[in-house]
Amino acid sequence: MKRQVLVILLLIPFAICYSSDITDNNPNQKPKSFTSQDATLAMDAFNEYFLDKERLIYYKNSDKEDKGAIWTQAVYWDMLMNAYKRTGDKKYYQLIEDVYVGNYKTYDAYNFDNTVVWFIYDDIMWWVISMARAYEITKDPKYLGHSVLGFERVWKGTPGVKDKGSYDPVKGGMKWGWKRDEWRGKMACINYPTVVAAMELYNITKDQSYLDRAKEIYEWSRNTLFDKKDGKVADHKVMDNPVNWTTNLYNQATCIGAAVLLYKETGDKMYLDDAILAADYSKNKMSDKNGVLYVKNGIEQGVYTAIFAQYIIRLIEDCNQPQYTDWLRYNIDLAWQNRDKSRNITFKKADIPCPTGSVEVYDASACVALMQVIPPKK
Repeated sequence: MKRQVLVILLLIPFAICYSSDITDNNPNQKPKSFTSQDATLAMDAFNEYFLDKERLIYYKNSDKEDKGAIWTQAVYWDMLMNAYKRTGDKKYYQLIEDVYVGNYKTYDAYNFDNTVVWFIYDDIMWWVISMARAYEITKDPKYLGHSVLGFERVWKGTPGVKDKGSYDPVKGGMKWGWKRDEWRGKMACINYPTVVAAMELYNITKDQSYLDRAKEIYEWSRNTLFDKKDGKVADHKVMDNPVNWTTNLYNQATCIGAAVLLYKETGDKMYLDDAILAADYSKNKMSDKNGVLYVKNGIEQGVYTAIFAQYIIRLIEDCNQPQYTDWLRYNIDLAWQNRDKSRNITFKKADIPCPTGSVEVYDASACVALMQVIPPKK
Protein backbone atom coordinates (compact mmCIF):
# COMPACT_ATOMS: atom_id res chain seq x y z
CA MET A 1 0.00 0.00 0.00
CA LYS A 2 1.08 3.57 -0.35
CA ARG A 3 1.94 3.92 3.31
CA GLN A 4 4.29 0.95 2.99
CA VAL A 5 6.74 3.48 1.61
CA LEU A 6 7.96 3.88 5.18
CA VAL A 7 8.94 0.22 5.15
CA ILE A 8 10.29 0.39 1.64
CA LEU A 9 12.61 3.16 2.78
CA LEU A 10 14.76 0.44 4.32
CA LEU A 11 15.87 0.21 0.70
CA ILE A 12 15.60 -3.53 0.36
CA PRO A 13 15.08 -3.96 -3.36
CA PHE A 14 12.17 -6.07 -4.39
CA ALA A 15 11.05 -7.26 -7.78
CA ILE A 16 8.12 -9.28 -8.99
CA CYS A 17 8.29 -10.62 -12.48
CA TYR A 18 5.60 -12.65 -14.14
CA SER A 19 5.00 -13.64 -17.70
CA SER A 20 1.64 -12.71 -19.14
CA ASP A 21 1.50 -15.07 -22.10
CA ILE A 22 -2.18 -15.96 -22.27
CA THR A 23 -2.86 -19.62 -22.94
CA ASP A 24 -6.01 -21.45 -23.91
CA ASN A 25 -5.74 -24.32 -21.45
CA ASN A 26 -6.84 -22.36 -18.40
CA PRO A 27 -10.41 -23.36 -17.44
CA ASN A 28 -11.10 -19.75 -16.47
CA GLN A 29 -9.64 -18.38 -19.67
CA LYS A 30 -12.87 -17.45 -21.44
CA PRO A 31 -15.43 -16.13 -18.98
CA LYS A 32 -18.59 -14.50 -20.26
CA SER A 33 -17.96 -11.04 -21.71
CA PHE A 34 -19.15 -8.14 -19.57
CA THR A 35 -21.65 -5.65 -20.95
CA SER A 36 -22.26 -1.93 -20.60
CA GLN A 37 -25.18 -2.81 -18.31
CA ASP A 38 -22.79 -4.81 -16.14
CA ALA A 39 -20.49 -1.79 -15.89
CA THR A 40 -23.40 0.33 -14.65
CA LEU A 41 -24.52 -2.38 -12.22
CA ALA A 42 -20.99 -2.63 -10.84
CA MET A 43 -20.72 1.14 -10.34
CA ASP A 44 -24.10 1.32 -8.64
CA ALA A 45 -23.27 -1.62 -6.36
CA PHE A 46 -19.97 0.03 -5.44
CA ASN A 47 -21.87 3.15 -4.42
CA GLU A 48 -24.52 1.16 -2.58
CA TYR A 49 -22.05 -0.63 -0.34
CA PHE A 50 -19.24 1.89 0.00
CA LEU A 51 -20.65 5.41 -0.33
CA ASP A 52 -21.75 6.97 2.95
CA LYS A 53 -25.08 8.52 1.98
CA GLU A 54 -24.92 11.06 4.82
CA ARG A 55 -21.29 12.16 4.75
CA LEU A 56 -21.01 11.59 0.98
CA ILE A 57 -17.55 10.10 1.19
CA TYR A 58 -16.51 6.50 0.76
CA TYR A 59 -16.29 4.07 3.65
CA LYS A 60 -13.19 2.03 4.40
CA ASN A 61 -15.01 -1.26 3.77
CA SER A 62 -18.36 -2.86 3.03
CA ASP A 63 -19.06 -3.03 6.76
CA LYS A 64 -19.35 0.75 6.49
CA GLU A 65 -16.54 1.47 8.91
CA ASP A 66 -14.96 4.91 9.18
CA LYS A 67 -13.73 6.28 5.84
CA GLY A 68 -11.22 5.35 3.15
CA ALA A 69 -7.85 7.05 2.83
CA ILE A 70 -7.99 10.72 1.87
CA TRP A 71 -6.09 10.31 -1.39
CA THR A 72 -8.23 7.40 -2.59
CA GLN A 73 -11.40 9.46 -2.24
CA ALA A 74 -10.17 11.33 -5.32
CA VAL A 75 -9.79 8.04 -7.19
CA TYR A 76 -13.39 7.03 -6.49
CA TRP A 77 -14.45 10.51 -7.59
CA ASP A 78 -12.63 9.87 -10.87
CA MET A 79 -14.64 6.66 -11.21
CA LEU A 80 -17.88 8.64 -10.93
CA MET A 81 -16.67 11.06 -13.59
CA ASN A 82 -15.81 8.17 -15.87
CA ALA A 83 -19.23 6.61 -15.25
CA TYR A 84 -20.83 9.91 -16.26
CA LYS A 85 -18.70 10.19 -19.40
CA ARG A 86 -19.53 6.61 -20.31
CA THR A 87 -23.28 6.85 -19.77
CA GLY A 88 -24.25 10.51 -19.75
CA ASP A 89 -26.53 9.61 -16.83
CA LYS A 90 -27.47 12.64 -14.74
CA LYS A 91 -27.30 10.64 -11.52
CA TYR A 92 -23.53 10.39 -11.91
CA TYR A 93 -23.27 14.09 -12.75
CA GLN A 94 -25.10 14.84 -9.51
CA LEU A 95 -22.80 12.49 -7.62
CA ILE A 96 -19.78 14.43 -8.89
CA GLU A 97 -21.09 17.45 -7.01
CA ASP A 98 -22.32 15.43 -4.03
CA VAL A 99 -18.99 13.70 -3.41
CA TYR A 100 -17.18 17.01 -3.85
CA VAL A 101 -19.37 18.48 -1.10
CA GLY A 102 -18.88 15.46 1.16
CA ASN A 103 -15.11 15.69 0.95
CA TYR A 104 -15.29 19.49 1.26
CA LYS A 105 -17.00 19.08 4.63
CA THR A 106 -14.69 16.27 5.74
CA TYR A 107 -11.31 17.72 4.69
CA ASP A 108 -11.40 21.35 5.82
CA ALA A 109 -12.96 22.74 2.63
CA TYR A 110 -9.93 21.60 0.62
CA ASN A 111 -7.74 23.96 2.62
CA PHE A 112 -4.42 22.54 1.45
CA ASP A 113 -2.58 24.80 3.89
CA ASN A 114 -3.95 22.68 6.75
CA THR A 115 -0.90 20.55 7.48
CA VAL A 116 -2.83 18.24 9.80
CA VAL A 117 -5.50 17.19 7.30
CA TRP A 118 -3.10 17.30 4.34
CA PHE A 119 0.25 15.94 5.44
CA ILE A 120 1.72 14.24 2.36
CA TYR A 121 2.31 15.99 -0.94
CA ASP A 122 0.89 13.29 -3.17
CA ASP A 123 -2.38 13.25 -1.17
CA ILE A 124 -2.88 16.79 -2.41
CA MET A 125 -1.72 16.11 -5.95
CA TRP A 126 -4.24 13.31 -6.54
CA TRP A 127 -6.95 15.83 -5.70
CA VAL A 128 -5.36 18.51 -7.89
CA ILE A 129 -5.65 16.13 -10.85
CA SER A 130 -9.22 15.14 -10.09
CA MET A 131 -10.31 18.75 -9.58
CA ALA A 132 -8.98 19.60 -13.03
CA ARG A 133 -10.96 16.71 -14.52
CA ALA A 134 -14.11 17.83 -12.72
CA TYR A 135 -13.66 21.29 -14.22
CA GLU A 136 -13.28 19.84 -17.71
CA ILE A 137 -16.60 18.03 -17.30
CA THR A 138 -18.65 20.67 -15.50
CA LYS A 139 -16.87 23.97 -16.28
CA ASP A 140 -17.57 24.91 -12.67
CA PRO A 141 -14.76 27.37 -11.74
CA LYS A 142 -14.56 26.19 -8.13
CA TYR A 143 -12.92 22.98 -9.29
CA LEU A 144 -10.29 24.81 -11.30
CA GLY A 145 -9.64 27.11 -8.37
CA HIS A 146 -8.93 24.21 -6.03
CA SER A 147 -6.71 22.58 -8.64
CA VAL A 148 -4.58 25.68 -9.25
CA LEU A 149 -4.20 26.47 -5.55
CA GLY A 150 -3.36 22.87 -4.70
CA PHE A 151 -0.71 22.62 -7.40
CA GLU A 152 1.05 25.77 -6.30
CA ARG A 153 0.86 24.76 -2.64
CA VAL A 154 2.64 21.49 -3.43
CA TRP A 155 5.20 23.14 -5.68
CA LYS A 156 6.06 26.12 -3.46
CA GLY A 157 5.02 25.05 0.04
CA THR A 158 3.07 26.98 2.64
CA PRO A 159 3.84 28.66 6.00
CA GLY A 160 4.80 26.01 8.53
CA VAL A 161 6.31 23.65 5.97
CA LYS A 162 10.04 23.63 6.55
CA ASP A 163 11.24 22.72 3.07
CA LYS A 164 9.15 25.28 1.19
CA GLY A 165 7.38 22.83 -1.04
CA SER A 166 7.86 19.53 -2.81
CA TYR A 167 9.97 20.82 -5.70
CA ASP A 168 13.74 20.57 -5.32
CA PRO A 169 15.23 23.41 -7.40
CA VAL A 170 18.78 22.21 -6.80
CA LYS A 171 18.74 18.44 -7.42
CA GLY A 172 15.43 18.27 -9.26
CA GLY A 173 12.35 16.16 -8.70
CA MET A 174 9.56 16.30 -6.15
CA LYS A 175 9.73 15.23 -2.50
CA TRP A 176 7.02 13.05 -0.98
CA GLY A 177 6.48 14.74 2.39
CA TRP A 178 7.80 17.21 4.88
CA LYS A 179 6.99 16.19 8.46
CA ARG A 180 9.70 13.58 8.88
CA ASP A 181 13.17 13.27 7.40
CA GLU A 182 12.40 9.81 6.02
CA TRP A 183 9.44 11.28 4.11
CA ARG A 184 11.69 13.58 2.10
CA GLY A 185 12.49 10.93 -0.43
CA LYS A 186 11.53 11.48 -4.06
CA MET A 187 8.80 8.98 -4.82
CA ALA A 188 7.30 8.07 -8.16
CA CYS A 189 3.89 8.63 -6.58
CA ILE A 190 4.48 12.39 -6.35
CA ASN A 191 6.70 12.96 -9.37
CA TYR A 192 4.61 11.44 -12.16
CA PRO A 193 1.30 12.76 -10.74
CA THR A 194 2.90 16.23 -10.70
CA VAL A 195 3.51 15.88 -14.43
CA VAL A 196 -0.08 14.73 -14.98
CA ALA A 197 -1.46 17.61 -12.90
CA ALA A 198 0.69 20.18 -14.68
CA MET A 199 -0.45 18.91 -18.07
CA GLU A 200 -4.11 18.86 -17.05
CA LEU A 201 -3.79 22.48 -15.93
CA TYR A 202 -1.84 23.44 -19.04
CA ASN A 203 -4.53 21.96 -21.26
CA ILE A 204 -7.15 24.04 -19.45
CA THR A 205 -5.28 27.33 -19.01
CA LYS A 206 -2.57 27.23 -21.72
CA ASP A 207 -0.23 28.70 -19.12
CA GLN A 208 3.25 27.88 -20.43
CA SER A 209 4.65 27.53 -16.91
CA TYR A 210 2.67 24.32 -16.40
CA LEU A 211 4.07 22.76 -19.56
CA ASP A 212 7.59 23.81 -18.62
CA ARG A 213 7.26 22.27 -15.17
CA ALA A 214 5.74 19.09 -16.59
CA LYS A 215 8.68 18.65 -18.94
CA GLU A 216 11.21 19.32 -16.20
CA ILE A 217 9.76 16.84 -13.70
CA TYR A 218 9.22 14.22 -16.39
CA GLU A 219 12.86 14.51 -17.45
CA TRP A 220 14.05 14.08 -13.86
CA SER A 221 11.73 11.12 -13.37
CA ARG A 222 12.78 9.52 -16.64
CA ASN A 223 16.47 9.85 -15.79
CA THR A 224 16.07 8.69 -12.18
CA LEU A 225 13.06 6.40 -11.80
CA PHE A 226 12.47 4.91 -15.26
CA ASP A 227 14.23 1.90 -16.76
CA LYS A 228 14.57 2.87 -20.42
CA LYS A 229 15.27 -0.73 -21.42
CA ASP A 230 12.25 -2.55 -20.02
CA GLY A 231 9.84 0.19 -18.91
CA LYS A 232 9.67 -0.50 -15.19
CA VAL A 233 9.20 2.42 -12.83
CA ALA A 234 11.13 2.56 -9.57
CA ASP A 235 9.27 3.37 -6.38
CA HIS A 236 11.63 6.00 -5.02
CA LYS A 237 15.04 7.50 -4.47
CA VAL A 238 15.92 8.78 -1.00
CA MET A 239 18.72 11.33 -0.73
CA ASP A 240 22.01 9.77 -1.89
CA ASN A 241 20.86 6.17 -1.45
CA PRO A 242 20.48 3.93 -4.50
CA VAL A 243 17.23 3.96 -6.42
CA ASN A 244 14.75 1.46 -5.04
CA TRP A 245 13.37 -0.53 -7.98
CA THR A 246 10.31 -1.91 -6.24
CA THR A 247 7.52 -1.80 -8.82
CA ASN A 248 3.91 -0.82 -8.18
CA LEU A 249 1.10 -0.73 -10.70
CA TYR A 250 0.00 2.81 -9.89
CA ASN A 251 3.49 4.12 -10.60
CA GLN A 252 3.47 2.39 -13.97
CA ALA A 253 0.07 4.01 -14.49
CA THR A 254 1.03 7.60 -13.79
CA CYS A 255 4.21 7.21 -15.83
CA ILE A 256 2.02 6.15 -18.76
CA GLY A 257 -0.38 9.03 -18.17
CA ALA A 258 2.38 11.62 -17.91
CA ALA A 259 4.04 10.38 -21.09
CA VAL A 260 0.77 10.28 -23.04
CA LEU A 261 -0.15 13.83 -22.06
CA LEU A 262 3.26 15.16 -23.05
CA TYR A 263 3.20 13.23 -26.31
CA LYS A 264 -0.20 14.63 -27.24
CA GLU A 265 1.02 18.17 -26.66
CA THR A 266 4.54 17.98 -28.10
CA GLY A 267 4.39 15.18 -30.66
CA ASP A 268 7.75 13.98 -29.36
CA LYS A 269 7.80 10.24 -30.02
CA MET A 270 10.08 9.66 -27.03
CA TYR A 271 7.09 10.13 -24.76
CA LEU A 272 4.94 7.68 -26.70
CA ASP A 273 7.74 5.11 -26.70
CA ASP A 274 8.07 5.49 -22.92
CA ALA A 275 4.33 5.03 -22.41
CA ILE A 276 4.27 1.87 -24.52
CA LEU A 277 7.33 0.49 -22.75
CA ALA A 278 5.74 1.12 -19.33
CA ALA A 279 2.46 -0.46 -20.45
CA ASP A 280 4.25 -3.48 -21.90
CA TYR A 281 6.09 -3.98 -18.62
CA SER A 282 2.78 -3.84 -16.75
CA LYS A 283 1.21 -6.41 -19.06
CA ASN A 284 4.15 -8.75 -19.43
CA LYS A 285 5.79 -8.58 -16.01
CA MET A 286 3.01 -7.61 -13.62
CA SER A 287 0.50 -10.25 -14.71
CA ASP A 288 0.62 -13.99 -14.12
CA LYS A 289 1.06 -16.60 -16.85
CA ASN A 290 -2.63 -16.38 -17.73
CA GLY A 291 -2.68 -12.60 -17.99
CA VAL A 292 -4.27 -11.88 -14.62
CA LEU A 293 -3.00 -8.64 -13.12
CA TYR A 294 -0.88 -9.32 -10.07
CA VAL A 295 -1.99 -7.62 -6.85
CA LYS A 296 0.15 -7.43 -3.74
CA ASN A 297 -1.18 -8.19 -0.28
CA GLY A 298 -2.02 -5.33 2.06
CA ILE A 299 -4.53 -2.52 2.24
CA GLU A 300 -4.90 0.08 -0.54
CA GLN A 301 -3.60 -2.41 -3.11
CA GLY A 302 -6.71 -2.83 -5.25
CA VAL A 303 -6.96 0.90 -5.87
CA TYR A 304 -3.68 0.71 -7.79
CA THR A 305 -5.59 -1.06 -10.56
CA ALA A 306 -8.23 1.68 -10.48
CA ILE A 307 -5.48 4.23 -11.09
CA PHE A 308 -4.05 2.07 -13.87
CA ALA A 309 -7.47 2.12 -15.54
CA GLN A 310 -7.42 5.92 -15.57
CA TYR A 311 -4.22 6.10 -17.59
CA ILE A 312 -3.99 2.98 -19.73
CA ILE A 313 -7.19 4.00 -21.51
CA ARG A 314 -5.57 7.25 -22.57
CA LEU A 315 -2.76 5.28 -24.20
CA ILE A 316 -5.27 2.98 -25.87
CA GLU A 317 -7.64 5.64 -27.15
CA ASP A 318 -5.59 8.81 -27.51
CA CYS A 319 -2.51 7.15 -28.96
CA ASN A 320 -4.18 4.37 -30.97
CA GLN A 321 -2.65 1.50 -29.00
CA PRO A 322 -5.46 -1.10 -28.83
CA GLN A 323 -3.15 -4.03 -28.07
CA TYR A 324 -3.92 -3.79 -24.35
CA THR A 325 -7.71 -3.91 -24.65
CA ASP A 326 -8.30 -7.67 -24.79
CA TRP A 327 -5.94 -8.24 -21.87
CA LEU A 328 -7.88 -5.78 -19.72
CA ARG A 329 -11.24 -7.11 -20.89
CA TYR A 330 -10.13 -10.56 -19.80
CA ASN A 331 -9.32 -9.24 -16.33
CA ILE A 332 -12.70 -7.51 -16.15
CA ASP A 333 -14.59 -10.58 -17.36
CA LEU A 334 -12.84 -12.82 -14.87
CA ALA A 335 -13.34 -10.47 -11.93
CA TRP A 336 -17.00 -9.98 -12.83
CA GLN A 337 -17.49 -13.73 -13.10
CA ASN A 338 -15.93 -14.10 -9.63
CA ARG A 339 -17.92 -11.28 -8.03
CA ASP A 340 -20.07 -11.72 -4.96
CA LYS A 341 -23.29 -12.12 -6.93
CA SER A 342 -25.51 -11.32 -3.97
CA ARG A 343 -24.00 -7.82 -3.77
CA ASN A 344 -22.32 -7.47 -7.19
CA ILE A 345 -19.07 -6.54 -5.44
CA THR A 346 -15.83 -7.40 -7.23
CA PHE A 347 -12.39 -8.12 -5.82
CA LYS A 348 -8.88 -6.90 -6.61
CA LYS A 349 -7.64 -10.37 -7.60
CA ALA A 350 -9.65 -11.24 -10.67
CA ASP A 351 -9.17 -15.00 -10.65
CA ILE A 352 -10.43 -15.76 -7.13
CA PRO A 353 -13.97 -15.44 -5.76
CA CYS A 354 -14.77 -12.15 -4.07
CA PRO A 355 -15.05 -12.63 -0.30
CA THR A 356 -18.64 -12.82 0.90
CA GLY A 357 -17.83 -10.97 4.11
CA SER A 358 -16.22 -7.60 4.58
CA VAL A 359 -14.43 -6.23 1.51
CA GLU A 360 -12.18 -3.18 1.58
CA VAL A 361 -13.20 -0.31 -0.67
CA TYR A 362 -9.71 -0.29 -2.18
CA ASP A 363 -10.04 -3.90 -3.29
CA ALA A 364 -13.57 -3.47 -4.61
CA SER A 365 -12.60 -0.51 -6.80
CA ALA A 366 -10.25 -2.31 -9.19
CA CYS A 367 -12.65 -4.01 -11.59
CA VAL A 368 -15.30 -1.29 -11.34
CA ALA A 369 -12.81 1.36 -12.45
CA LEU A 370 -11.70 -0.74 -15.41
CA MET A 371 -15.31 -1.30 -16.43
CA GLN A 372 -15.97 2.43 -16.66
CA VAL A 373 -13.24 3.04 -19.24
CA ILE A 374 -12.64 -0.21 -21.14
CA PRO A 375 -15.45 -0.75 -23.67
CA PRO A 376 -17.20 -4.13 -23.72
CA LYS A 377 -16.52 -6.47 -26.60
CA LYS A 378 -19.01 -5.92 -29.41
